[in-house]
Amino acid sequence: MDQDAVRRVYIQRGPCQPLTHKFPQSNFGGGTLRRFNRSWFKKYTWLEYSQKMLHFALCAICLRMKLLKLQGGGDAFVVNGFRSWNRPVRFRKHIGGVNSAHNQDLQKFEDIKNPKTSIQTSLTQASDQAKHDYRVRLTASLQCLRFLLRQGLAFRGHDESEDSNNKGNFLELLQWFAEKNEDVGNVVLKNAPGNNQMTTPSIQKDLINSCAKETTKAIVNDIGDDYFGILVDESSDASQKEQMALCVRYVDKKGMIMERFLGIVHVRDTTALSLKEAILSLLNEHSLSLSRVRGQGYDGASNMKGEINGLKTLIKNETSSAYYIHCFAHQLQLTLVAVSKKRKDCGWLFDTLCDLLNVVGVSCKRKDVLRGKQAEKVTKAIENGERESGKSKNQELALARRCDTRWGSCYKLMVNVIALYPAIREVLDLIGDDARNCDDARKADNVSFAIESFDFIFMIHLMKTIFGIVNELNKALQKGDQDIVNAMSLVSLTKERLQDMRESGWDNFLTTTTTFCEKNGISVLDMNGVYTPPGRKKRGRLDTTNMHHFRIEVFFSVIDL
Repeated sequence: MDQDAVRRVYIQRGPCQPLTHKFPQSNFGGGTLRRFNRSWFKKYTWLEYSQKMLHFALCAICLRMKLLKLQGGGDAFVVNGFRSWNRPVRFRKHIGGVNSAHNQDLQKFEDIKNPKTSIQTSLTQASDQAKHDYRVRLTASLQCLRFLLRQGLAFRGHDESEDSNNKGNFLELLQWFAEKNEDVGNVVLKNAPGNNQMTTPSIQKDLINSCAKETTKAIVNDIGDDYFGILVDESSDASQKEQMALCVRYVDKKGMIMERFLGIVHVRDTTALSLKEAILSLLNEHSLSLSRVRGQGYDGASNMKGEINGLKTLIKNETSSAYYIHCFAHQLQLTLVAVSKKRKDCGWLFDTLCDLLNVVGVSCKRKDVLRGKQAEKVTKAIENGERESGKSKNQELALARRCDTRWGSCYKLMVNVIALYPAIREVLDLIGDDARNCDDARKADNVSFAIESFDFIFMIHLMKTIFGIVNELNKALQKGDQDIVNAMSLVSLTKERLQDMRESGWDNFLTTTTTFCEKNGISVLDMNGVYTPPGRKKRGRLDTTNMHHFRIEVFFSVIDL
């Protein structure tokens, strides 16, 4: 017992760490001078420094265990002292793994220092260094996870074995982080304990779920006890499971309108009752009350806006102030789809564009030919002074397929077709002259005949002009800070612009169309002549002039719709 008391007194003295000492420099060859860094004392609490003539560093714990003949390691930190200031990585090597000599000495050191500590506590109590390493390892994994989450990138790799050249985004990013940061590299991946590397898929999922919960908690705290609106939509995922996404819209403490994604849940079906139960479940999960809902926004499906059993009616029966707003951008797209299908001329235009995409965009080779032709024409136009060169000008264009649910794609397609029109005609001629594929050659000739008609030029310029006006409204309606009053004014402004186009825009529009035709060698129709549909017989319409058809039956009619 007396011997143990002497040991405890000796251990209680602690390591010698002269923080104010002026540490001498040592020459390591080639004129490289290094000295002891006092910041190492804070990082390695077991480190002590000898101020005698030799000036070396020691491990206070291992040295005391050796002097007490209890164990003690056998490296430079215990035997002769450490002086290689240019190799601080040796500090980590001295600590070693979980069962290293240093960690065993540290455990005995703590047992002697605190004799009343139980065996169970001694086995489970982690050292300060182990806690520090764990925190660094966890922080590094979280930083990599946050980056991948913000960018929406996949985590796992196809082959995550040691011999793999690409182990996936998470492991590769962590490896890069370890190479750039020495403190991180010393405690992650191969330098981490085998049972605490923080890289397994299950650990990744736990950390991701923790990030999601913290993000959702911040959103809920930002809402507080204030009112909010809900935005709901449903769609099937890649596995054909029906899912419902819920967003909340509210005004934050700074008076800014915020839209935040709250969660996504699987629903058995898309009936109004099932969707209502899913919404209530998700709100209750985050301690949000349905009674504080003051707005609900959905698309125009019958199960959502139905007056009797629709979702908006079911919610309004419980919260009378939850007013329903049909998504304005969705209404706009439904309107444009209806117009394009109701007018025969509009339908013919989009059918022709679809045939054009099927012929030109059927292979990468033809797309490359189109790009090459366009590059030649742009280069020639710049040389002739017809175009200006500069940053973000004359960029490469492509023909992408349109989508009814993203009507802006139709506007982009028409803009690109007009810009690429000369190059498209040349590519169609090349395909039509290719005798090796008679089927494609016939299709190319049919498309060429259609797009070289005055009807096509007139319709694509008309729809491009109308869609250009509507596209600005479409982008404005989808802004996150948009409000109902401003949205109504934007709709009114768009209608006024269309009305101005109808009343006073015909002459300018016809001039633009005829100029384009003359520039590209397209025959301009005599407006006083009899109209004949392209590729079809007159069908007894001898009394209809071109002016009446294009101005009254098309220009005015489409704008009125």
